[in-house]
Amino acid sequence: MTMLSWSVLEYSAKYETAGELNHVKEIIRWGTDYLLKTFNSSADPIDKIVLQVGKNSSENCWIRPESINYPRPVIPCSTCPALAAEMAAALAAASIVFKDDHKYSKKLVHGADILFKFATKGEGERYAGGSDPPSNFYNSSGFWDEFVWGGAWMYCATGNSSYIDLVTSPGLAKHAKAFWGGPDHGVHGWDNKHAGAQLLMSRLRMFLDFGYPYEEMLKNFHEQISEIICSYLPGSHNFKRTNGGLIELNHGKPKPLQYVTNAAFLATLYADYLEATLTPGWQCGAKFYPKDAFRDFAKTQIDYILGRNLRHMSYVVGFSDHFPQYVHHKGASIPGYIKHQSCQEGLRWKESKKPNPNTIVGAMVGGPDKHDGFQDNRSNYNFTEPTIAGNAGLVAALVALLDGSKTGIDKNTMFYAIPPFSMPRPPPPRPLVGKP
Repeated sequence: MTMLSWSVLEYSAKYETAGELNHVKEIIRWGTDYLLKTFNSSADPIDKIVLQVGKNSSENCWIRPESINYPRPVIPCSTCPALAAEMAAALAAASIVFKDDHKYSKKLVHGADILFKFATKGEGERYAGGSDPPSNFYNSSGFWDEFVWGGAWMYCATGNSSYIDLVTSPGLAKHAKAFWGGPDHGVHGWDNKHAGAQLLMSRLRMFLDFGYPYEEMLKNFHEQISEIICSYLPGSHNFKRTNGGLIELNHGKPKPLQYVTNAAFLATLYADYLEATLTPGWQCGAKFYPKDAFRDFAKTQIDYILGRNLRHMSYVVGFSDHFPQYVHHKGASIPGYIKHQSCQEGLRWKESKKPNPNTIVGAMVGGPDKHDGFQDNRSNYNFTEPTIAGNAGLVAALVALLDGSKTGIDKNTMFYAIPPFSMPRPPPPRPLVGKP
């Protein structure tokens, strides 16, 4: 939801040109309405949120959501900083998308505010609580990056200076290891928000020119994201590429495309920020690259996903004549005439040798391996599983690269809640003592 909202805030004119603006807003609202139901959004403060719905392993029960008849218990959580801060980011970003719907936008801001307080226990960089409970599905490797990500979006949504004070505090950056160049440095995804957060905060510096007392940290974030975007280019040795040209952001591990689409979006956005500030390009190490080099990187990666690869296969279902036919998706794999069935009965459709009877148009699958190989196998989710996280990055990258509109980014809507920034005045001169 956060990535979709970000893409709308930057490229609403392009969505409008494509006739998809209302559609994407409906999608975002579907998601934020769901999130608002997972905690008491009218209260302040809250002491718990819903961590998970259901315990059954999805792999052991292959039926459509409409056919579910087994218990799906709601699992609450009283300490889950990563989840709550990410939810706060989503509601905060969406509140700007829906700013013209004052009542709904206000509801989203309130929900985001109490979620962020719940996530950090009101302690910010001094948070000393625990991590999110372990899950059988998706575990966060840490929560400090979500504090930076969520806090940055909270500032954009509210203009409350306490949030920018927090996200530019050296202590929070140190906790988050924001400047640590580990193997996943620059890999923006569901478990790592650093790259996106740093680009968002660089946007503050590039267009608002804060100065003291934020300039030093914002400059650091700006330098970091510039290094990250440079690391995506073919001349960098940070990430390998497959023989077909796909960047290996997750170092050859399964499901690479979700990270590639995010990188394509960030790189295009970075290029558009350069263009909006009349900056011709950027120095990456010893070489200067024009801004189009970053957009060209994004285009090559999206082109690969859409079929310009060694297999001549589109990894987006329904696009071109050659795309995955055995998508790891229950609703797509079960014929419409099947009304009700048990978990075990449904496994016949998972194991069927026939292509999916229903085409899930627009779904991007996990993607190829590090050798550009791909198994169109419904049971092998590493290749054929689509995710909403991956598709959000795909949508964002596609609209950013849309050539049908010459309109660049929307520089102002993102900052509509931020009051005019006044530079701190220098102290008055000391009075003269004695005669001249």
